[in-house]
Amino acid sequence: MSDAHKDEATTTHFGYRDVPVAEKEKLVGRVFTSVASKYDVMNDLMSFGVHRLWKRWFAATSGVRAGDRVLDLAGGTGDIAALLRPRVGEAGSVVLGDINAAMLRAGRDRLLNSGFVRNLHYTQVNAQALPFPDASFDAVTIAFGLRNVTDKDAALREMFRVLRVGGRALILEFSTVRSALLKPLYDFHSFEVLPRLGAFIAADAESYRYLAESIRKHPDQATLKAMMETAGFARVDVRNLSAGIVAIHRGYKI
Repeated sequence: MSDAHKDEATTTHFGYRDVPVAEKEKLVGRVFTSVASKYDVMNDLMSFGVHRLWKRWFAATSGVRAGDRVLDLAGGTGDIAALLRPRVGEAGSVVLGDINAAMLRAGRDRLLNSGFVRNLHYTQVNAQALPFPDASFDAVTIAFGLRNVTDKDAALREMFRVLRVGGRALILEFSTVRSALLKPLYDFHSFEVLPRLGAFIAADAESYRYLAESIRKHPDQATLKAMMETAGFARVDVRNLSAGIVAIHRGYKI
């Protein structure tokens, strides 16, 4: 193996830094443990509240129906689970999964405090190695979490594996801005404003700098579409929201 291939196999990106593959999961874990208690507030400040509209549209166009069993990966503070729970009804269920214990606790506590109890389940899972049998779910969702996964290809393969035939994966993620006019403003907000907000609100500028950098390192719309197809998904489509600041990728297991 050449030195170049060896480096590629043993290192990955953590924001703009190259780190050993084995270290990234731990570093990402520290970020989300740090921001968990302020995550909702910071999301509002980061997106001027628009993240709530993106998530509502994501749920509204998910195709999730009564009786469906849904796995919500990187479920964080429970926003997507709360939106999908009424859609699956009493005959369905939503499993909220997150690799980070602090985020999972925040999501569980928030949903319980909001009166969401029945047909919701919580599990600490790594998206790269899901502890579920094949063909367990009608839909798998992941919102603003895939970019933090070390091996995205492995996560996509696992999402495909646990879906039933006819099931779909739905990914809501920051993507590549398509507007030349918007891009410099977006970059200024991401790299100048956001870390300062992180320092002021959460006393943690570095974690929010990482969040901004992780968006830029995430595959663009076409690349992620190709990755989903390589993982086995069919009829993959992409819908840009807010000029490509975020995108919804949808793929089916057929």
